[in-house]
Amino acid sequence: MITSDRRANRIAHCSAAVAAALALVALAGLAGCSRRHSQAEDKSSNSTPVAAAPIPEKALPSPVYASVPATSADDVLTYHNDLARTGANPHETILTPENVNGRSFGKLFSDPVDGFVYAQPLYVAGVAVPGKGTRNVVYVATESDTVYAFDADKAGPPLWRKSLLDGGSAPTGQDFACGQIVPRVGITSTPVVDLATKTIYVEDMVKHGHGKRATYVQQLHALDLATGVEKFGEPATIAGSVSGKGAGSNKGKIAFDAFLHLDRPGLALSRGIIYIAFGSHCDLGDYHGWVFAYSADHLRMRGVWNVTPNGSQGAIWETGDAPAVDSQGDLYVMTGNGTFDGNSGGSDYGDSFVKLGWRGNSLRALDFFTPYDQQQLNDQDLDLGSGGLLLLPNAAGQLPLTVGAGKSGVIYVLNRNHLGRFNAQGDSQIVQRISGQISGSFSTPAYWNGRVYFGPVSQPIKAFAFSRDRLSTAPVSQTPDQFDYPGATPSISSNGNKNGIVWALDSSNYVSGKPAVLHAYDAANLSHELYKSPSSGAGGPGVKFTVPTVAHGHVYFGTQHSLEVYGLVRH
Repeated sequence: MITSDRRANRIAHCSAAVAAALALVALAGLAGCSRRHSQAEDKSSNSTPVAAAPIPEKALPSPVYASVPATSADDVLTYHNDLARTGANPHETILTPENVNGRSFGKLFSDPVDGFVYAQPLYVAGVAVPGKGTRNVVYVATESDTVYAFDADKAGPPLWRKSLLDGGSAPTGQDFACGQIVPRVGITSTPVVDLATKTIYVEDMVKHGHGKRATYVQQLHALDLATGVEKFGEPATIAGSVSGKGAGSNKGKIAFDAFLHLDRPGLALSRGIIYIAFGSHCDLGDYHGWVFAYSADHLRMRGVWNVTPNGSQGAIWETGDAPAVDSQGDLYVMTGNGTFDGNSGGSDYGDSFVKLGWRGNSLRALDFFTPYDQQQLNDQDLDLGSGGLLLLPNAAGQLPLTVGAGKSGVIYVLNRNHLGRFNAQGDSQIVQRISGQISGSFSTPAYWNGRVYFGPVSQPIKAFAFSRDRLSTAPVSQTPDQFDYPGATPSISSNGNKNGIVWALDSSNYVSGKPAVLHAYDAANLSHELYKSPSSGAGGPGVKFTVPTVAHGHVYFGTQHSLEVYGLVRH
C-alpha cells in the first residue's frame, strides 16, 4: 500500500522525470515511478484537441479495391476480434505475404478526428446509412467523447458523428492529477457492436461544471449503427455498490465512485449482457477493480462485482483487453496489485486470474488462480493484470486453456475448468508456468494456427508453439525488430490456416508525438518482415496500447488526431 503523501510525492517526482520513468518501466516495469506508471505517463499537450487536416488524395497512391464485396465474415465487432480475444481475423482473402510489401502495400488515406484514439477501431460491412447508401463502415471513438462512423473504403467526412458530452466536457488528466490518459479522458475503452440489433455500445466519462463543484459521470450508450442516434432515449449512468468493509466503505457498503475509476478494458457483449470493467487513475484514492453487467436491451443494471470488497485496489485494466468470455458465458479477467485473501476463504483477488459467472441473479467469482509470489508482485508493483489474457480454442481431447502474462514476464497457462487457486509452495498446480522467456507484458497475446504471439516490452514479438496442452518453453520464432515500451499487441490476418500475417504497431515514440510505425510479419516465420511503414511523416502521432484492425484488405488504427488506413495500392 502507498500512503496519500507518498502518492503525491511520487506523482510530483514522475512529472519531473518522464524519460527516466519510461526507461525504468521499459526495462523492468518496477521501481521509481512504476506504480504511477502502470500505463506510463504522457506529456502531450493538454490544449483543446484540433482535428487534423486530411491528407490530399494526390499525395497518396491509388487504392486497389477488391472485386469481392465485403461480407459479415469481414466484421470486427469487439476488442481483439472475438470473445476469446485471439486477435485473429481468419477470413482475410485479400492481403497475403506475397502482396504485403513496400511496392504494393502502403498508406491509402487518413480521416481526421477530434482527439486521441485509444479504442480499437471496429468494422461492419454493408451498413445501410440513410441518404448515403450501403457502406462498409469503420467506427472510431475518441477521448473527446466523440464517436465517428467513416466510410471504410475511402477518405471523406464522417457518415455520422456523435458527441456524447450532453452539455458537459471531457475531463482532463489534470482533473485527476494523473498523466496516464491525456489530454482528455472521454472514451478510452473499445466499444462493442451487436449486429442483431444494429447497435454499438460505448462507455464514456463526462464532467459537468467547474472547479470544486464539478461532478463526474460514467455512462453506457447504445447508438444506432446507421445513424448514431441514442437508443432508449438516454444513456445509462453507471452506478452501484457492494457489501464490504474495504477502502472507502461506509456502513458496510462500497459505492462505485465515477471520479476515481477508469474504464480501460474494452466492453464485452455476451448473451444479451454488456460487461464493463474498471481500474483507476494513477492508483489514486480508495479505488477498487469493478465489473458491471447491463442488459443490452434498455441498459438496465443486472449485476456488479468488486475485486477487493474487504481490502483495496485490484484494478482491472489489462492494457485495454476486454474480459474474455467462454462458450458457457463465463468471464475471465486479470487483476492488478491489491489485497489478496482468497487463499483463506476471503473475497479479495489482487494479482489474480479470476473466472466470473452468474449464480442466480448474482455475478460472482467462480474460480481463481493467484501466483504463489503474489505478495512480492504486489510489494514490487509487478501487476499481474498489466497484460491481457486470451482463451485458447478447445480441441478434441485437450483441456480448455487460458494464457496470460503481466509485468513479471511470467507466462501462465491455466485450465479454465480448474484455474488452480493458490499454492504458497509454488505454482505446480497449474498447467504451465514459463519464466525468463519474455520481459514485462503490457499487451494482449494473439493466437493463430497453433501458435501464441506475445509482444513484450523492449523485446521482439515472440511466437510460442502450442501442442498437447503446452506451450513451447522457448520461442519458435521472433521478429527482427524489438518494440520498446509499451511493447505491442499483435493482430493476425489469414485465410484460414494460410497466408498468416502478424500486424503490430510500434507506438513507443508516443510521448514525443512521432507517428506509430506499422509492421507486418510472416506469421509462420516472424523473422521475415513483410512491411514497415515510414517512421516519420507517415501519419498522426502514435497512441500507446493501440491495436490495428484488419478487415477486407485494409488495416485501420487510431492516432492522436486521425484514423489511419493502409491497404494494397496502385502506383
